[in-house]
Amino acid sequence: MGWGDLGVFGHPSKETPNIDRMAAEGMLFPNFYTANPLCSPSRAALLTGRLPVRNGFYTTNAHARNAYTPQEIVGGIDLDEILLPEILKKKGYVNKIIGKWHLGHRPQFLPLKHGFDEWFGAPNCHFGPYNNTYRPNIPVYNNSQMVGRYYEEFGINVKTGESNLTQIYLEETLQFLRRQSVSGAPFFLFWAMDATHAPVYASKPFLGKSQRGRYGDAVIELDHSVGLILKELRTLGIAENTFVFFTSDNGAALMSGPKQGGSNGPFLCGKETTFEGGMREPAIAWWPGHIKAGQVSYQLGSVMDLFTTSLSLAGLPPLSDRVIDGLDLSPVLLQNTVIDRPIFYYRGNEMMAVRVGLYKAHYWTWSNSWEELMKGINFCPGQHVTGVTTHTQQEHTMQPLIFHLGQDPGEKYPISVLSEEYQAVLRHVTALVNEHRKALVPGVPQLNMCDLAVMNWAPEGCQQLGKCLKPPESAPWKCEWPH
Repeated sequence: MGWGDLGVFGHPSKETPNIDRMAAEGMLFPNFYTANPLCSPSRAALLTGRLPVRNGFYTTNAHARNAYTPQEIVGGIDLDEILLPEILKKKGYVNKIIGKWHLGHRPQFLPLKHGFDEWFGAPNCHFGPYNNTYRPNIPVYNNSQMVGRYYEEFGINVKTGESNLTQIYLEETLQFLRRQSVSGAPFFLFWAMDATHAPVYASKPFLGKSQRGRYGDAVIELDHSVGLILKELRTLGIAENTFVFFTSDNGAALMSGPKQGGSNGPFLCGKETTFEGGMREPAIAWWPGHIKAGQVSYQLGSVMDLFTTSLSLAGLPPLSDRVIDGLDLSPVLLQNTVIDRPIFYYRGNEMMAVRVGLYKAHYWTWSNSWEELMKGINFCPGQHVTGVTTHTQQEHTMQPLIFHLGQDPGEKYPISVLSEEYQAVLRHVTALVNEHRKALVPGVPQLNMCDLAVMNWAPEGCQQLGKCLKPPESAPWKCEWPH
């Protein structure tokens, strides 16, 4: 989902009344970022509080390449990483994930091995359908057991876009909230929907409802779900004891547009890039009785902050045995203060850019390769900016491209290198970047190796369903990441 997909962020369709109401009742963050312009690394960053280059969710197979966890990936979340639910357990929290996991599908990487008590969802994205010969359909799990596969027991009609998945996930969510309300135990719910990811889907009552087509139908259904979840919290009497945060894992996938992709508002490019459209996300905090309604925070925020902030709100100390990149935003949420901090934009193993205040400095620029563009894959459709949206990797380390995002949110007008403004910003940014690089110790890359033999051929529980498939012989290779 993109920054510009919500009515509260200016989408003209105004088809997200529930999420817009959530913003009116809480705090809106117009300057909130993911830690990577792609799904898997940003989710790893959220749950560890650490940049993907630290937690291992990146590749060194090529320079500045986006990597994720397709089902042929050998790796997953590093077993030495400590995830948010593992720490919350110390305070008696019951932890559940509903929807897409995407941090590795092999048994040692699955959610119940990393602090979650319950899971209903899938380990990978809902690509397909496949014929189960050269590639299996993605399994859906109930806790540690497979209960079916996408396009089989859990239908998705690629032609019409019809699927009941969002409704299934919503009912699972409401039932969990009701159980936790009765038990009185604190809980952490990671609600990870993927209906707006191509192939986009929505259930029958929502198909054809949006001015925006099928993508808009999916957004309307997600908005409807958010409204019912917040209503349920109020009905159960636990709204004032429940901190809720809404955001996305990367910018809208403009290469899937217009029918399967969303909007990044005024920002440049989209998913897979480190321009604003790829990493600036819609973000809303909601906590009745604690967060004052109707506020807008100009804090530079990151999904990694949700790790540290959640620990703080739960009364747990931050981890002291490793570098944590996320900040504790509780003063921002409760007093609307602003904490001075940089935002680093990484693409694979490279720091591409950094934002400080209203300024953003690009040390590398790249949209995608000419080869990929000629195949029709365009991360910046209709948004060519000479010298900026380059189709070869361009290094600007000696003379970064600097933009004023207040005056130029679309990153179209670099500040003149001859100006005093440029020189002052450069001195400040250079000191921060040098400090960051000096202290950076990259983690062991987890997204380098692929092997068809590790795909979802025979997940736990397939025996009971009679749905185990025979894997091919192991033949690992270095994954190729074109972007």
